[in-house]
Amino acid sequence: MTSNIEAEAAFREQNNAALIAALDETGLSAAESAWELDVANDAERSRWTASLGPEAIAELPYRFVGGRVVLLTTWVDPAYRHKRVATELIARVLNEIRESGMKITIICPVVGEFIARHPQYLDLIDTVHPGSGAHPKHEPADGPDHRHGPAGGPDDEKQVAALEHDWM
Repeated sequence: MTSNIEAEAAFREQNNAALIAALDETGLSAAESAWELDVANDAERSRWTASLGPEAIAELPYRFVGGRVVLLTTWVDPAYRHKRVATELIARVLNEIRESGMKITIICPVVGEFIARHPQYLDLIDTVHPGSGAHPKHEPADGPDHRHGPAGGPDDEKQVAALEHDWM
């Protein structure tokens, strides 16, 4: 008998695999779905949501750690998979983050795979703290990246490690 933690981890793995399989390798010019998705930042709950009318059909939770955005896990309602919902959600989230000037740490392997397929977003990844979901893997810098503020200290690294443990 599997524990709840093991079952939840297996569910996340299955969800990530399904979403990665659904990512389309074509250019972002084709990223729009057959319908109009509303993507909004629900700052109160620390997540971006994609809605179709009043129904939320996808989400991407995040946390702020050390002056950057940590992207945790992408979820799409199974009825809307293979319809470019994850692609559109992630692209719009990354565009919004780019406008803010912040960097990202990636816990979510779906976001990492999306960026691997769309390298125009590679510059958003924090080179000191790329995260376990970053793909391709980045080598840590020799020191703080002063162009983007302090890299953070041990407490910052502990926070990201705790998020990885909780979400992976």
